[in-house]
Amino acid sequence: MLTQHLRPAAISGFLIVFLSGLGLAQPTPTDSTKGGPLDLGKMWTFDDPPKEYFRKTYNFTADEKWFDESRLASLRFADYCSASFVSANGLVMTNHHCARESGTGVARKGEDLNATGFYAKTPTEERKVDGLFVDQLVKIEDITKRIQEAMSSAGASQGQTDASQLQAREQAFEAVKQEYSTKDGWKGLELQTITFYNGGRYALYGFKRYTDVRLVFMPELQLGFFGGDPDNFTYPRYALDCSFFRVYDNGKPLQTTHFFKFNTNGVRDGEPIFVIGNPGNTERLKTVAELEFDRDLQTPATIQLLRNRSSALQVYNATAKNDSILNEIFSYENSLKAYGGQLAGLRDAGLLGRKAVFERQFKADAKAKNLPAEQLKTWDDMAASMAQLRTLFNDATYLAPNERTSGALLAFAGVLIQFNDLLTSRPQDAERARSLVETPTVSNKQLEEAYLAAHLAEAQTGLGNDDPYVKAAFTGPNGQFKSPKEAAAYLISHTKLNDPAFIKELATRPGAIGSSTDPMLVLARIGFPRYLKAARQARDISQQQEVLRSQLGRMLYAVYGTAVPPDATFSLRINDGIVKGYAYNGTQAPILTTFAGLYDRNYSFGDKAPWSLPARWKNPPAELLKQPMCFISTNDIIGGNSGSPMINKNREAVGLVFDGNMESLPGEFIFVPDLNRSVSVHAGGIIAAMRYIYKADRLVTELTGTAASKAKK
Repeated sequence: MLTQHLRPAAISGFLIVFLSGLGLAQPTPTDSTKGGPLDLGKMWTFDDPPKEYFRKTYNFTADEKWFDESRLASLRFADYCSASFVSANGLVMTNHHCARESGTGVARKGEDLNATGFYAKTPTEERKVDGLFVDQLVKIEDITKRIQEAMSSAGASQGQTDASQLQAREQAFEAVKQEYSTKDGWKGLELQTITFYNGGRYALYGFKRYTDVRLVFMPELQLGFFGGDPDNFTYPRYALDCSFFRVYDNGKPLQTTHFFKFNTNGVRDGEPIFVIGNPGNTERLKTVAELEFDRDLQTPATIQLLRNRSSALQVYNATAKNDSILNEIFSYENSLKAYGGQLAGLRDAGLLGRKAVFERQFKADAKAKNLPAEQLKTWDDMAASMAQLRTLFNDATYLAPNERTSGALLAFAGVLIQFNDLLTSRPQDAERARSLVETPTVSNKQLEEAYLAAHLAEAQTGLGNDDPYVKAAFTGPNGQFKSPKEAAAYLISHTKLNDPAFIKELATRPGAIGSSTDPMLVLARIGFPRYLKAARQARDISQQQEVLRSQLGRMLYAVYGTAVPPDATFSLRINDGIVKGYAYNGTQAPILTTFAGLYDRNYSFGDKAPWSLPARWKNPPAELLKQPMCFISTNDIIGGNSGSPMINKNREAVGLVFDGNMESLPGEFIFVPDLNRSVSVHAGGIIAAMRYIYKADRLVTELTGTAASKAKK
């Protein structure tokens, strides 16, 4: 499932994006042992569509109209997924997992749309989803020169500080948006500034936003998420991960000429194919020093944090049986798989070797371009800043108080420490902040204890038993606690931070916070100042690195131009690939799966979740079994691409992207198409399910232009 992976709050202050520029001059195929330009991926922008690349690679001439129509038929689904128009009547296609919250949100009393799915047999039955919107990119303007000049001017006039340049950039962004909001052709549009190449280029995008969006069709959760977490990021796959909505304009279905017609005739092995969507975030321009930091420190710590929180929720939900917590568990498990795949890639010496090849080649090409010596030392400056971050990592990570990761009480103890500092240094500010000192609400003691125990276990592992913070946490009145769980239980049972009277005394009596023997406050007094110091230093380094990344991005663009695409930024992209199987598990993965495979998997697991099927699916017609269901291709996708249409050279929708395989997970930092595959629902499979199971004749006719009854003959 291509969700944008969870960034844990406990280390959010330290999850700084460290990007730099890498690449080679022309996109040509390379063997699997050497770095090459396609390692940077194929997420091309519509600002500079890859016309010549498509012609050379696929002998396919896509003109301006082809790209314009493709862009206008594509949508951003809310602020987290992709979608597209697939009929002249404003019908919108996206994934079931993108639509799940919106779709179930229109359920009426007594309905369970996860269990039953939804199909509006008539237009009047289509249900409006409050708060849902889709955005269509209609205007693009290059604002690179204006933004870069503003940053350079600020740097020159204010001593070239990192903060001044970043502030000038934000001010320039706002000025541009304010100016264009009154221009003809831009009025009424949603305006967004887009950064490419980490500052090598900037653009202003204007979106037409549609806010009357109504649910039309959504399969049951058992189909949309068939196989659940075990099948996530795998292939062969059998999920009907699709949903359909409709955009209304002035109370009537939107009439549009910009849409992808459905092609249900299938995909051919080796056929060129294109994905248009909004990939969320890649970091393929990172330097080797940054990737080594991720490999050694950041990613392992993130995985440990996710695993511990997921385990705590699973233990709790074994008896609570709460659906919202179940969704949260899946979010953690989804991220665990994603980060696990990334870590495996980071630990692959071959992949890191490819990145080193990029870096050396980029340096050589930049030098050959006679770029200033000051710019050429940017790699050294980035490496030095990464070395600084290594010294700060433990305190900034393992001492960070956060309600969702260390529990509400320890997080509140950190608030009290900050308040106490204000009382001493800036009494006037403390008075204004006094209202924020309120007794925390511990809604669930079991989870509170589990989160705190997980935090203490991570601190023990990361900081070591001799660290003063760890010693304080594991020392009780009768000696050392045997486990993090025992230490957490003691701290929670002996703290008074959930007592309003005690909190009121702390906030009003001078010196009370600093002298209190409350065990949670004692622990926070040791850890929180260290965390704050490290976090502040990390923030300063982050600003420095953002400027360094911008310098490297400018160099990348100066050396290679648009021959290599920029990193993903949840902005509209088009990427290319081919339909192609791959070797796995000692055999060969087919290019497509069929509904027969769905039933085989269901029977093989004894109709048990997450491979169970609803009643209406239990006795399928024989014709359904041979219909295609999912297929794979070499397209370059990442979280945010969920819901992207898969189109052929004729701009026909042949599929709907919903996932990648395990081998695609290192795609966060490198694209290697050897085994990387995107997984899509087959357009023919969508129609087959509508025709044979859901009897959604109205939609079959709308999508195919053929009456469902005639198609059955």
